[in-house]
Amino acid sequence: MVSISNAEAVDVGDRILAAAASCVRDFGVERVTLAEIARRAGVSRPTVYRRWPDTRTILASLLTERVTGAWRSVPARSPGREGIVERIVAVATRLRRDELLLTVLRSAPELAMVYIADRLGTSQQILIDLVAEELRKAQDANTVRPGDPRQLAAMVLLITQSVIQSGQIVEPILTADALSVELTHALNGYLHP
Repeated sequence: MVSISNAEAVDVGDRILAAAASCVRDFGVERVTLAEIARRAGVSRPTVYRRWPDTRTILASLLTERVTGAWRSVPARSPGREGIVERIVAVATRLRRDELLLTVLRSAPELAMVYIADRLGTSQQILIDLVAEELRKAQDANTVRPGDPRQLAAMVLLITQSVIQSGQIVEPILTADALSVELTHALNGYLHP
């Protein structure tokens, strides 16, 4: 049973993340302040500080929730490689349309580059773990090629992340639907036994 204080804590945390998302959409990443997040969430700054030490940490949590939430929102429809690929392509499509993610990519490219070129973020680590587990099961069913599932998942992340980040530059050549078709071919080809 959840106590009232725990329920309030979850609610406050969600309100803070929602407030941060609205700030990013309204101002871009660089102009988001902790004071404005607190004001929009209807809480004091110390309440925010008890949960996150600074604005960057709030934004990292927000992006992690957004990316992992996209994965959770797309159920696996079928087992094996084809089901995994279908789910990954659906998640990529959602993230390519996500207003918050697009705002971060456009308004704070230097922040985005940290997670594109320098280090894995929390959401990337979580996705690698989730996809690796699904790939392991598909390997057992002989629908995914042999290999270390985490290594395969990391490569799948790189391929898919590239489509999410850069798909718009090829829109004159590959419409959103065509891009999904080609991503499906690329992932199926890479993972096929």
